[in-house]
Amino acid sequence: MNFSGYTGKILGAALGLFSGGPFGLFLGLLVGNAFDQMYARQKPQIHGRGASQNIFFRVTFLVMGQLAKSDGRVSEEEIKQARFIMDQMGLNESQRKEAIGYFSEGKSPHFDLSHELKQFMRAVGHRGSLIQMFLEIQLSMAYADGTLSLQEKHLLDKVCRVLGISALQFEFIHARVRASTEQFRGQFNQSFTSSGDELKTAYAVLGVKSDVGDKELKKAYRRLMSQHHPDKLVAKGLPEEMMKMAKEKTQDIQTAYDKVSKARKKG
Repeated sequence: MNFSGYTGKILGAALGLFSGGPFGLFLGLLVGNAFDQMYARQKPQIHGRGASQNIFFRVTFLVMGQLAKSDGRVSEEEIKQARFIMDQMGLNESQRKEAIGYFSEGKSPHFDLSHELKQFMRAVGHRGSLIQMFLEIQLSMAYADGTLSLQEKHLLDKVCRVLGISALQFEFIHARVRASTEQFRGQFNQSFTSSGDELKTAYAVLGVKSDVGDKELKKAYRRLMSQHHPDKLVAKGLPEEMMKMAKEKTQDIQTAYDKVSKARKKG
């Protein structure tokens, strides 16, 4: 049976009216409302996701679409990036259609960004690691063509305001994503060849300066690994489809830490 958000109220009101008149109607509405709220919390998962995971998945692709369209047109690089993210998630055909639908909806000039972000915040609460992961995905989308446009920056500023991300927090995450993007584009790799630019990128991926002490370096590395731990993120509400992406982010962090550690031992 497919219950809507008003089924309990309707049934409760009808039964209450027939059994107890106006007072019964009022009592039935109260009971029915309680039923609707309970049912909403226990609603069967869609595509194997819980309610908060569904919202995370939906808003992720909605905002990606809005970002891609923010400078007036969706570039081929941005389309490729969206497909790449879907590939990273290992989406099946049905899930890809769902994601593409949200992406297209986000491109609409009538898209209400603030409303969707507020829904997202209600779903994830103050789970900082989930909010950070969400922003990292959006930044990777913005850097699809290699640069962060002024329009994209303005939109991301609005996202940060709604999500409660300070300018300092944004710059920290931004620097790390930009460095990871440079890594992906081939400026440094897992062969650990000696290069000043590669080492600089590795430090940026870890979010620390090159003169940081070994103790602080390890602390930053462990904090990032904990924040991006796939199992922890899924338990907090990250859609399971995004677990593969989270794993790849931890691999980037591990690669960067190994790169820096090896360079320090040589030095």
